[in-house]
Amino acid sequence: MSRPRILLVEDDEKLGRQVLGHLRSAGYDVDWMRDGSEALTVDPAAYALWILDLMLPKTYGLDVLKRVRESSDVPVLVLSAQDETHVKVRALQLGGDDYLTKPFWPEELVARVQARMRRPNAVRDGRLVVGGVELDVEGRRLTVDGCEVELTRVEFDLLASLARRRGAAVQRGWLAERVLDPEREGTERTLDVHVSRLRKKLGAYAGLIATVWGVGYRFDEESTP
Repeated sequence: MSRPRILLVEDDEKLGRQVLGHLRSAGYDVDWMRDGSEALTVDPAAYALWILDLMLPKTYGLDVLKRVRESSDVPVLVLSAQDETHVKVRALQLGGDDYLTKPFWPEELVARVQARMRRPNAVRDGRLVVGGVELDVEGRRLTVDGCEVELTRVEFDLLASLARRRGAAVQRGWLAERVLDPEREGTERTLDVHVSRLRKKLGAYAGLIATVWGVGYRFDEESTP
């Protein structure tokens, strides 16, 4: 069985070697890059997770994150010595899934990686089951408490996009770009309308789609009744 593959983007030599050793000991294959420009040359989808420093040479980490999110929904764990709230919020707005402030214990990083890596497995064989909700991604079908629920294309793509990144705050703009028709309905305000309609169709499970104020939405399986 292949080991999960992680990309570490970190320019600090000592810290990078430390993180590399802990992750490999925890059972992960890790590629290590030292600058942002190099990271932008790889296919984001080739990795199960990115660990991304912000203060990188050549290309700033937030710019890397923005570029990654333009083509992939791969989970990204941000590392930074910057602990200002506005930096953390900006990282989440651009699509970061987690934010860990330096200095940190390597054991905490490994624990966060393990938690993050468990979440994508929510969609197994193209199917997600949370409580009475079953989402068949490949068959594009949703059932709630055993009853099939009809969804529009936008509603289904919206739910599937959130489910694939469950537990992460997903930016409204990122969702709008990927699930809405830009010629007819490509605004964040229209996205909010679709979210409202989707919640009504989920009924008692409407809380699965949580609002993250100032960022967007999150698939929150802990809210199931």
